[in-house]
This record gives sequence, structure tokens and C-alpha cells, in this order.
Amino acid sequence: MTKQSFIKGALILLAAGVVNRILGFVPRIALPRIIGAEGVGLYQLGYPFLIVLLTLITGGIPLAVAKWIAEAETNGDQKRVKHIFRAAMGFTVTISVIFTALFLWLGPWITRTLMTDPRVYQTFLSMSPMLIIVGISSVYRGYFQGKQNMVPTAVSQTVETLFRIAFQLLLAVWLLPYGLAWAAAGAMLGVVAGEIAGLAILLWQYKRSKRHETGSAGIPVEQTPPAIATKQAGKKQPERQPVLRRLIGLSVPVTASKMIGSISYLLESILTARALAAAGVATGLATAQYGSLQGMIIPILLLPTALTYSLAVSLVPSLSEAAAQGNRALIHKRLHQSMRLALVTGAPFVVVMTLFAEPICRILYNHADIAPMLLWMAPIGIFIYLQAPLQASLQALNKPGTALFNTFIGAVVKLLLIIRLAAEPELGIYGALIAINVNIVLVTVLHGISVYRFVGFRMQALDFIKVGAAMVIMGAAALWVMNRYALPALWLNLAIACLAGIIVYLLLMIMLGIINRYDLARIPFIGRWFGKTV
Repeated sequence: MTKQSFIKGALILLAAGVVNRILGFVPRIALPRIIGAEGVGLYQLGYPFLIVLLTLITGGIPLAVAKWIAEAETNGDQKRVKHIFRAAMGFTVTISVIFTALFLWLGPWITRTLMTDPRVYQTFLSMSPMLIIVGISSVYRGYFQGKQNMVPTAVSQTVETLFRIAFQLLLAVWLLPYGLAWAAAGAMLGVVAGEIAGLAILLWQYKRSKRHETGSAGIPVEQTPPAIATKQAGKKQPERQPVLRRLIGLSVPVTASKMIGSISYLLESILTARALAAAGVATGLATAQYGSLQGMIIPILLLPTALTYSLAVSLVPSLSEAAAQGNRALIHKRLHQSMRLALVTGAPFVVVMTLFAEPICRILYNHADIAPMLLWMAPIGIFIYLQAPLQASLQALNKPGTALFNTFIGAVVKLLLIIRLAAEPELGIYGALIAINVNIVLVTVLHGISVYRFVGFRMQALDFIKVGAAMVIMGAAALWVMNRYALPALWLNLAIACLAGIIVYLLLMIMLGIINRYDLARIPFIGRWFGKTV
């Protein structure tokens, strides 16, 4: 099995992530046009409950499997790798079946009692198969990530996205004559179809990798390499815990940390709906407003997280290996690489979303009235993009409890603000939006302080100043081009303005030394031209 470097692994996941984000916008754009903002609201209202259960099932498993397999691989212990995988799979399938049964049993009560719109029930039924499917997929992804082979994850994500898009739109249109609730449920069934396709790819990749790890005579290659065996013989081996016990021990803190975010998301959906009702907003309108925020605005804001996700996934085994070696310099190097990439790539998105919120919403959704939501949230995007690498760093450095505490503080503040602000008639949904913004900034700042306290790492202020200056100049250039209205169509003018701004931004990044030839040499395909000169 091919083991990739940190940067190569991150770039592989980045390429897949960018493709998936772009493709993922197809249903994001088409669904509001098919089922409207209210239908998107029904689709989105069911998600928080699913996320809570998926977090319980898979929350810490992929990271625990990736981290532990990376350690076993470092020691050349292939037998341990197999035991870790089997224990993780057995544990995950068992709890997936249990929670699926609970989900189906409690579904009617949840939709009648907790939710303000009982039409969510059909979506609940449609999403239930995902608990088992996603649970199994998470173990396979953790296995491949632990071996620092990001290709299977990237390929499965792309296939999953393609199938999800096709079936979401097909089933939503097919079920629309039966009512808005069933159309939203059809869109959710499309997600299930995508997850099945993604799992099929992971299974195929796993079988393929097993064949590669087997010798020509059919004998598994599980022996420890002689060089590593000699090295291990000279030092005392730590006492091993039972596989399942240690797996649970590694995953529980991470799961607990993610549970804070998942439960926060669940309570956010419930409290927002109830606060809007208290503010005098009708049920149908409240569902539409929540659908606009969660199904239209936040997906635009999260577009650059294709990069931050890839950085976070690649960072965990890389930092775990550096921490196991006690290599503080490598830890700082990896952190600086990931944070700089997150900052540099996220900044232009912030500029575009802030300056062109109205044309973006008009072009994508034909709903210019939701543009103020994007305008309010766009400047906070940079904190979202920096948060993922920081959280992954805390988990890789065996500080998941700190990440848990920071996330908990942010969640409490957010929920209190939703209760207070969203119930104000003059604020309404913007009260929830303010609370979400405060949460994002607070958690990111707390994560940054924690990383500095544990390893002494912090971003250089000069990097922020340079990127900030480049953002201002980029914005001025993009606005100048946009205001020329040189082309007949709005989307063409926006595309040309964004392209001009990004070109100016990249040139400034190179001139200011934020991006150098070594960074360009790592980019697939075009990197080989720069590699000849470095």
C-alpha cells in the first residue's frame, strides 16, 4: 500500500474535496428551485438528530483507528494493525445496529414533540439506513488514513458525491407530487444512495490493498521488517492493553468533543425554531428561514473547508508520528504548513463572499433576499478555516479534553445567545446568525491559545498583515472589474471579477513571500515544472 507524505496526502484529499464541494453545489442550487426554501428546511431539520447518532457511532473511531494504526505501522506491527481493524469494525457495527433501532423507535415521538414541524418524520425514516452504512465506512477510512494512504478516501468521497447528486435530484422530483415532506425525504434518500456507493468503493479498495500486501505464493506479508525488529529488540516494549479497551479509550475523548458540537447543532435547530415562534414567525416561514441559513448560506461559507478537512485528516497521523518521536521542530513545521495553507486559501473566499453576497445568492439560488445572511457571516469564515487544523492538532497531540472544553464553552455561549437574540422580533433569524458567529470566533481563539500553551506554536503576525493587505487590494481589483459590467450576463461579470481578483491575490502572495516555488512544486501536475528549479 502506498504511503504518502503529509503534503501529498493533504493535496490528494484537497483535490477530491474541491471537486466534491463544487459538485455538491449542484443539489444545493437545484433543490431550492425544486422544493423551495421550506422543503430545504424540512430536509435540514432532520439532519441534527442524524449527526448526533453518527457522532456517537463514529465520532472518535476514524481518528482512533488512524492514530493507532499509524503507530503500529511505525513499529512494523502488521498483526496489530489487523487486530485494530477487526475490533473497530465489530464495535462499530454493533452500536450502529442498536442506534438504528432506537432511531426508528423514537422517530415519531421526536417529530411530534421536539420539532415544531411534524412533516420532518418522512425525512427521519429516509435517513435511518445511513447509521450502519456510515459507521462501516468510517472504519475503512480510518484504516487507510492510518496507513497514510489518502487515495481510497478521496475516491470514495468523489463517487459518493456523484451518486448523491444524481439520486437526490431524481428522487426529489419523483416524490414531489406526493407532497413537500416526501420530496424532502426523497432528497435524503439520495444521500443514502451516495453513501452506499462510497462504501462499495472502500470495500473494493480494501480488498485490492489486501491482495497487494500478500506475497506471490499467497502468504500474507505481516512479518516485522528486520531493521525495525532489531531496533525494537533494544528497547523495552510497553505493556499492551486489550485492543477494544484501548480503542474505546482513544475514541471516547474525541467522540465526547464532537458530541458537544453535534448536540449543540441539534439544540440549535430546536431552539432556533422555538425562538422564531416566540418572535411571532409562522411555522412555515420559520422552517424556510432555517432552511435558507443552514441549506443555502452556510454551505457557501463552508466551501473552502474542503482544504481544511484535508489538512486536518492528514495532520493527525503526521503530528502523532512527530509527537511519538519527540520532534518539536517537525510539529511546528507541520502546524505552520497547515495553518498557512488554511489562511492563504480561505482569505480570497472571504473577500468574494463579502463583496458579492447579493449577486452570489441571486445567481445560485435566485433568492437575493437571503444575501444579508451571507454578508453577515462572510468575514467570520476565516475563523472557520483556521479552526479545523487547530482542533486536529489538539487531538493528535493527545489533548482531546482541551478541544472538548473549548467546544463546550463555545456551544454554551451560542445556545444562550440564540435563546436571547433569536426571540427578539427585530432580529429573528439574524439573532441565531449572530450567535453562530460568536461561537465560531470563540472556539477558534480558544483552540489557538491551547495549541500555543502546549507546543509553543503561534502564527506570525506578519503573515496575517500580508494576507490582510492582499485581501484589500484583491477586493479593490475585483470591485473595479465588476463595476465595469463589460459582459451581458451577471454571472459572467461575477466570474471575470473573481478571476481578476484571484490573479491579483496570487501575485501578491508570491511577491510578499507567503507562497514560494517550493509550495508551487508540491501542486499536482504543474508542480513538476517548478520542481526543476528548486
